[in-house]
Amino acid sequence: MPASAAKQLIDERQVAKALLAHYDNYARALPWRSAPGEAAPDPYVVWLSEVMLQQTTVATVKPRFRRFIERWPTIEALAAAPDEEVLQEWAGLGYYARARNLIACAREVARRGGFPRTEAELLKLPGLGAYTAAAIAAIAFGQRAVVIDTNVARVIARLHGVGATLHDARNDIREFANAITPADRPGDFAQAMMDLGATICRPKKPVCSDCPLSPDCKARASGDPEAFPLAKARRQRPHRHAIAWWIERDGAIWLVRRPAKGMLGGMASLPGPEWVDEDPRLPTLATVFHGFTHFTLDLHLVSRASPPDGEGWWQPLDRMSEAGLPTLYARAIDAVLARKESLAA
Repeated sequence: MPASAAKQLIDERQVAKALLAHYDNYARALPWRSAPGEAAPDPYVVWLSEVMLQQTTVATVKPRFRRFIERWPTIEALAAAPDEEVLQEWAGLGYYARARNLIACAREVARRGGFPRTEAELLKLPGLGAYTAAAIAAIAFGQRAVVIDTNVARVIARLHGVGATLHDARNDIREFANAITPADRPGDFAQAMMDLGATICRPKKPVCSDCPLSPDCKARASGDPEAFPLAKARRQRPHRHAIAWWIERDGAIWLVRRPAKGMLGGMASLPGPEWVDEDPRLPTLATVFHGFTHFTLDLHLVSRASPPDGEGWWQPLDRMSEAGLPTLYARAIDAVLARKESLAA
């Protein structure tokens, strides 16, 4: 359906009014959020939470966010922190390029003396894409900005009965979202849309009976709201292999730091050669399967007597939680220790 035709069927002002009224009563209480109608949160808090929430669940982020804020309560404190400490604290949140961008952005904002207030200026900061810049502008600074993440896009697509994938319909979705975004309370409106997509207008089994937009929703009227938007065809991810050397001495194992650029850049890890596409077929202590966004991986743990050339350190096994290992290597170490324990039993 053309955007202009769809708009004629929906009272955009009423959509915003209904959604904000619902948000006033049912907004999620989150540690980085101000309650509806209260003063806007610190832009540092908004920025940090939005970066953490990319590709990560709210349940996972809540305790990690609190730890970050306790350790680095201001953007200046984070900017002054050593890279290794920030990367260690980020371990387990995935997408480590985001952690490197986090450091770069913190230092740039500290150099500027604070966050810029407009969406256009926020976009110039390291690592800030269109969604994050719009979210900070709206939530922290009360600027009218069109904030669209996957949850919001799904709400818009269902409201207007968009029978295409979110990717193919992205221009129409932005036009629709712009039409219903109010000048008043844009931050609350953005968060209300996020909440709606996360808790009611879910990908599967949407709770249409609780939705404040259901009277106008084309997807609900169709009788099959899950059919909107059209699902993207899933491509099979390639499968790869990697070797990680298990080098143990006196209750400690040898760890290294991965190169700053590339997968898991700058993170602590077990040493090993580059990842390959074929199974190396070596005797292993354990093999761990891990799924990345664009490929899956079997990590084969192989015993080795001495460390390879290059820098590294001996990490005591009873202090492994302090190493800042990403999930892949933390699981790999757990798998080897579990096997050793079972063999010793």
